[in-house]
Amino acid sequence: MNFKKTCFALIIAFFTLPVFSQSGAFGAVKGNALEIYNTGRQLESLGQTQEAELYYDNAVKICNDEISQNNANRDTYTALTWTLLRQRKYNEVITWGERGLRIYADEYRILETLGEAYFYLENLERSLQYMQRYVNLMPRGDRVSVAYFFTGEIYRLQQKFFLADMAYSTAVRLQPDIALWWYRLGTVRENAGDFVPAADAYQRAVRLNPGYQAASEGLNRARRSSQ
Repeated sequence: MNFKKTCFALIIAFFTLPVFSQSGAFGAVKGNALEIYNTGRQLESLGQTQEAELYYDNAVKICNDEISQNNANRDTYTALTWTLLRQRKYNEVITWGERGLRIYADEYRILETLGEAYFYLENLERSLQYMQRYVNLMPRGDRVSVAYFFTGEIYRLQQKFFLADMAYSTAVRLQPDIALWWYRLGTVRENAGDFVPAADAYQRAVRLNPGYQAASEGLNRARRSSQ
């Protein structure tokens, strides 16, 4: 690509990015709260956290406006709780999530989000209740593997290693490409004294992430213990 074409491509790329003013307000950003939240998630995944936060703030404002004007629906409460979760405002997630469920008791997206918020607030029993409700309502849902992972985390922290094994095993069966999940499975198996299955799980983690030192160390321990 020659110099003129390179410059032209850069200019086009620049003008297709979201526009912000110096005050943090949006330029020509349109869409509903869910769309704006999803754009924020995309920016966050690219490491553009400040830009993502602007989108998150705008999504929250739209949701609050809809609620105050009695125009809220399922998507309003879903977008609001999802956004607040990304902003780590867990108490607010619970406040608005439980309010949303009083109106839409079967809104599975809010159920799973509340499960995560309660987990981060270290209320494991409430977290488990919401994760179980989500799984029961949506056994094939988009977030069911995540719900099983958090269930495994809860049981691991409670030192219920057999139950944790079952939950993690389901999570990695549904989504087998996350090294952390295999590592966690290895840890609960190792704690339960199941060293050969633990080694298998650690090995899967290392295959997915060869630089995963904790998984490599766990693999070595499990292999030594199984001899």
